[in-house]
Amino acid sequence: MQKQDVKNWIKKCEDCELHPYFDSEGILTIGWGRNLRDNGISQKEADFLFDNDFDSCERELSACSWYTAQPEGVKAALINMCFNLGLPRLKGFKRMIAALEAQNYTLAAQEALNSKWATQVGQRAKDVAVMLREGK
Repeated sequence: MQKQDVKNWIKKCEDCELHPYFDSEGILTIGWGRNLRDNGISQKEADFLFDNDFDSCERELSACSWYTAQPEGVKAALINMCFNLGLPRLKGFKRMIAALEAQNYTLAAQEALNSKWATQVGQRAKDVAVMLREGK
């Protein structure tokens, strides 16, 4: 058998699951039967996933007028928040977004820090607030 034939055979035996699931033995698995408990992922795979997630944040945010009108430093802060929270939860920061739309970067930073998220992520939120406050 050729290598591709063996791959196709394995794929025929496995289901491709794009979200983690527990297999019949209770092992956390993803994709084409990747045993996450014992194998995890490689650094190359982690970097690939990171790049995809980063690009996804940029793409999603680019559809938001309150993002596209901002200076680069503010955009960087918003990408960081989006990466951590996901866009749906980031959109929940309504007072911060309103402050950004008004270009009130000091208030936007205060609103970011006045959140459950800020207490959960600690220094990350402080760093994001600095970027929001500087507005550049």
